[in-house]
Amino acid sequence: MHAPSDYSCPFCRVASGGDLDPPYTSQAEVVLREPEVLAFVSSRQWPMNKGHVIVIPRSHHENLYELPVALGTPLLSATQRVAQALRLAYGCPGISTRQHNEPAGNQDVWHYHVHVFPRYVDDALYLSQGERVDPSERLRQASLLREHLRGAPAA
Repeated sequence: MHAPSDYSCPFCRVASGGDLDPPYTSQAEVVLREPEVLAFVSSRQWPMNKGHVIVIPRSHHENLYELPVALGTPLLSATQRVAQALRLAYGCPGISTRQHNEPAGNQDVWHYHVHVFPRYVDDALYLSQGERVDPSERLRQASLLREHLRGAPAA
């Protein structure tokens, strides 16, 4: 376990229906809510990869090592649907997913999560730095993604 003993998990707050303090995630940025998983537009995005989404289990599990195998299917299904919606919403020719574990693996929120990025040729995702995105822009992105998720088949 890497979370401090007094850790207040921000993703658990979002999963339970709460908002984080601005400029972080609000319920209005949630794009997919299912019994076991949740997906929301990230408050941190990369310059050429707008629309970055985070997919989480609604129950708290610090990392991949703790994640119950039974959550694998709902998490993968949600990630796949989000990826399909990103492709439709942004016309991107590719998608990348990332999942980090432990400090050496670049994990910085102590709740299992998968990043889903729209990708473009020569977008320099791995060479650039993420930055906070204005909440009004995230609301626009969330609305667009929810529109495309309505038409995405559940796996």
